[in-house]
Parts: sequence; structure tokens; C-alpha cells
Amino acid sequence: MAANRSVPLLERLRFLIIFSTNLDEFFEVRVAGLAEQLAVGVNPGRADGMSAQQTLATIRPHVKALVTEQYRLYGEILTELALHDVRLLNATAFGRRAAWIKRYFHDHLLPVLTPMGLDPAHPFPRVPNKSLYFIIALEGKDAFGRSNQLAVLQAPRSLPRVIALPHDARGGADFVLLSSILSHHVSDIFPGMKVLGCYPFRVTRNSHLWIDEEESQDLLNALAGELPRRHYGAAVRLEVAHTCPEPLISFLLQKFKLEQDDVYRVTGPVNINRLTTLIDQVDRPDLKYPAHVPYTQPVLSHENNLFEVLNKNDVLLHHPYDSFSSVVRMLKQASRDPKVVAVKMTLYRTGAGSPIVEALLACCKSGKDVTVVVELRARFDEAANIGLANRLQDAGANLVYGVVGYKTHAKMLLIVRRKGDDLQNFVHVGTGNYHPRTSTVYTDIGFLTSDPEMGNDVQRLFQQLTGLGSVQRLRKLWHAPFTLHKNLIAAIVREKKAARRGERAQIMIKINALSEPELIKHLYDASDAGVKIDLLVRGICCLKPGVPGLSENIRVRSVLGRFLEHSRVFYFYAEGEEKMFCSSADWMERNMFRRIEVCFPIENPAFKARIMNECLRPQWEAKTGVWELMADGTYKPVTEGTLARHPQEEADRLARLVIAPLRIAS
Repeated sequence: MAANRSVPLLERLRFLIIFSTNLDEFFEVRVAGLAEQLAVGVNPGRADGMSAQQTLATIRPHVKALVTEQYRLYGEILTELALHDVRLLNATAFGRRAAWIKRYFHDHLLPVLTPMGLDPAHPFPRVPNKSLYFIIALEGKDAFGRSNQLAVLQAPRSLPRVIALPHDARGGADFVLLSSILSHHVSDIFPGMKVLGCYPFRVTRNSHLWIDEEESQDLLNALAGELPRRHYGAAVRLEVAHTCPEPLISFLLQKFKLEQDDVYRVTGPVNINRLTTLIDQVDRPDLKYPAHVPYTQPVLSHENNLFEVLNKNDVLLHHPYDSFSSVVRMLKQASRDPKVVAVKMTLYRTGAGSPIVEALLACCKSGKDVTVVVELRARFDEAANIGLANRLQDAGANLVYGVVGYKTHAKMLLIVRRKGDDLQNFVHVGTGNYHPRTSTVYTDIGFLTSDPEMGNDVQRLFQQLTGLGSVQRLRKLWHAPFTLHKNLIAAIVREKKAARRGERAQIMIKINALSEPELIKHLYDASDAGVKIDLLVRGICCLKPGVPGLSENIRVRSVLGRFLEHSRVFYFYAEGEEKMFCSSADWMERNMFRRIEVCFPIENPAFKARIMNECLRPQWEAKTGVWELMADGTYKPVTEGTLARHPQEEADRLARLVIAPLRIAS
């Protein structure tokens, strides 16, 4: 994780927080899945021959090296922030702020604390997933003559984790962590006793929700009943202050049924991800990226009726550069338009207080027939999706929770509007979620059209999602789990055949992840035939480029910049036809076979050129924030001559261990 000095300081801290959150999820899902296999004695054969236990043993040293680097960078960033008069004070640096901090402790913190001395009447508490706790070593006797040596204390969830201190003559911005205040004043919580030590810890638990979809009569109620258990799944990781004595660590391990290898000793806060509020509270534009103002295309201005616009022209949106508000406004116009009779939409992630949901509710209230396919099982958004499902159902919408055994990951909106005596379909399809917040920080492609064939395809897909029947034949869309995988293979094979005839053959792909073995195999075959293949893979990539005799014609790059590269674009030269598609699907087994996904063609030459010039070519021409994958699995910054560790590299390595990728002979 080499520091990028071109990135503003607070944005570097934000990236570190994102890394911390992603690492949490890695443990909650991937590591927890392996631990679960061990617990139940199940070891399904892996492609690389490793058992779950061997995989866990291989993962740990890599993760621990990452954690060491994580906290080294944390210290480096705090030191640099202090040079810019943004200070996060620890107990040794309270100084003239000590009196204010002490008052804050007594006025705001002490009244809500519930210390628990551990004895037969006060057993070790149930510690929820990722909650901040302290283990405290004590000496002496209390008012009842008890000489408990240990106590456990939970940090109050009702108080902020980062507290801004009042401005003073010194200037700048001073902050203190709740954990620092508590640790410094812990003696006041145990009057008359000697505190030998106070050490923060956090336990990460298995967050998988197990639902028997075949047996459940009501998926929503079954999932809602399971959600509380997520907080108390089996422990998989213990994070603790590096100063914590071994006997206390052993005590915690015994309580959480963990091993020594599951301990991660850290040289900073155990919950770095809570520092997001510090970034939000610092009013220093010079330490952040400049504010980004999305563009609204003139044809999509507030004065225009979007249905009349789409009757004349299709519209391509490239978020976050193009404003997502156009999609919201289309739904709002639908709610007010007497000619609109029905609205159908898929929702995977939408966010709290979503204007999309409010617009759908407005459609319900204005008498439109509203059908929403809500994916209740969008990981970590289940509670939010249950809430919005209940609101929509109460408003009169038809609610469907997808298809048993498959996640509905497709992004589709269908608006049915009267046109004389006929009905006309208006469609939005995209590569990203209907989530206004992420649309400002993720790059995604959206497509608005009144094309009859595409409208009929989307209508058939909704019929398939909400009703029963055989696989629908679609004219323009490819869809998983039915046609997407085989059509992608057919497109790759077409390029391979052209190359073998000595003709021009080219493939350009932009995705978030590449791990599906059969697609990788066909890309290798195409490379061997002479097809020029350029892959932009932001995350996990199980293909090795540049291997002699296997992938010499394949290049792989990963781009890490201000915005999360999230759009999925597939380009095939196709004997001069230059076919281009955008999709909700990455090239992973789950997307191809266990999810409902949509892939839509980009046929307008101007739109093809725009996507090529904005999504594909610039990332092969960029000189910063771009990393090239080497044949040995390492990443090389394109502006440097020496190999350096790419921030994704260790994550790739860990993910390869978990998902058992295709093995190749180099």
C-alpha cells in the first residue's frame, strides 16, 4: 500500500477506512464460511486440493501483514494531518484540553456507562458483532467486599466515536476518540479500586444469514426473524490493543472459542472505520477532493418531458459524471403523468431515505400499478430492504422477493405509458444500483430508451421474475442464468476464429472481478489464437496475463482513483461490427449461474464511441492510479519501473484462496 502523494490527505484516510470495512466483510463472510465448514466437519473438495483448515492457515499471515501495514499508514496519516493542524489527540497529548475532556466524560459518558465486574452473578456478556468493548484488570475490593480482578465495559452506542473539541486560540481542528476518553478516565468508573490496565477489543462474527428458501412460506418474515442472530454468530476474529497482556488475551479467546491465530493485535483503534465522522467534520477543502458537480444533459433538463425526449432519442448516462437525478425525475414524472399506467422495477440496494423509493410511493398514491422486485438478501442491506418492502406493500405496490435460489441483481426499470390506443414501454437498464449516494462515487453506465424490442425484453423478464413459465426468448438482452454465459463464450469464440483466419480480432472488457473458470479458459484460447485482449479488472482477477504459450496477448490493468470503477463493459470487434454491451454482471460463477443479471447492447455509434473514450481507452492511457498485472501475480504501477504492492494485490491473493480459481501451468 504505497502512499500516493497526489491523493489529498483526508481522502487517503477515507481509503484506509474503506479498506478496514472491506476487511471486516472478508472475515464476516469469507473466513466465516471456511470456519463454518470446519465446525460442521464438512470439507467440500477444492480445485486446488486445499482443505478449509489449510486455507485458513494460508490466509492468516497475509492478513496479519496487511493489518500491520494498515496501522503503519494510519500513524503516518495522523502525523501528516497534525502538520496541517488537524489533530486526533491521545491521552498523552490532552494537555490544555484535559479539563474539557474530563467534563465531557463526567457529563456525557459516565452516566450511560454500564461496567460489569465478572463474577458468578455477572457472567461474561454476549458481545455483539464488531461492537467496541474494553477488558479492564483491577486490584482491590469494592463496597460489597468483592475483589473481582476483571471487568468488561461496552462503549455506549448512543454516543459518537469521534468527538470534536471546541475551537480555541491555537486554531486548527482537534478531535478525540471516545475510546481514548474512556481509557484515560477509567479509574473514575471504579472508585476505590486500582485499575491495572484497560484494553479495547472487538470481536468479528459470522454474518451469514441461513434461510431455507424452499421451506420458508414467507421469505420476508423468515429473513426478518434471522437478522437479530447476525449480531451473535460464531466468532472468527479478535482485535485487541497490542498492549493487552497475554493472560487477558487468552481469557478472551477462551470466551469466544477462538485460537491464538485468530488474534489481531493493533497499534491504534480497533474500529478504524468509525473515523469517517472525523473526515465529515473537518472543514478543510484543501485536504479533500474538490466537490464534484454532476452534469445534466440539456435534453434531460427539468423543463422537458422525459417520455417525449425518449420518443425521439435514446439517452446514455455515465455516472457520476452524468447526474443520477434524471432517473429519479423520470419516476417522479411517471407518478404525475395520467398516461402512465404501470411501473415495474428491481431494487437491490437503494439506501436509507431513497428518493427512488419515495418516487415509487408517489406512483402508488397516484393510482399506477406498481410492481417492485426487492432483493431481500442483498448482504448487509437486508434490514433496509425489509423496511422499504413493507412501506411499498403498505402503499399498495405488488411486492416480489425474487426467485428462490437466485439473487435478483439485474438493474431494470419499466414504465408502461399509453400512446393513443396502444401501450408503450420506456426502459432504464444499468450496471449499478438504484442508489443515489453510490451513484455519486461509483462509475456506472445507465441507458434510457423507448426501443420496442428492448422494452418487450424487459417486460418478459419481469413476467419471468413475478410469475411462472419457461425461459423467455429475448431479442436484444442477454440474461443470467440462461443466456449470458453462453453468449459471452460465443462472442469470445467468434474472435478466436477470426484471429485464426488472419483477420483483426479484439476484445476489451471492463469488470470488477474475473474468476469464472470457463470464461478464463476461453480467453486463454483466444489469446493463443492471436486475439488482442485488454482487461480492466478492478478487483479479483484469477487470470494470469503474459504467460508464454498461454496468455501472451492478454493485458490486465486495475484502476484505483477517486471514483470506484464499477461499470461493466464488454467490447468485441466482431468482424467489424464492433459489438458493445453493458451489464450488471461481473465474470464470476455467482453472476453467471446463481444470480439474475441483465446484459444490454449499445448500438448507437455515438454511444459506443463515448463509452470507448470515457470508460475504456483512458484507463489504458492514464499514468496515475493505474496498475498492471504481471504474469507472476504481482502488480506494477505503470509510471514506475520497479514492482510495488498494489492495494488490491493481497486482497486478490486472499480471494483466490477462498474461491478456488482455475489452476494453470505456467
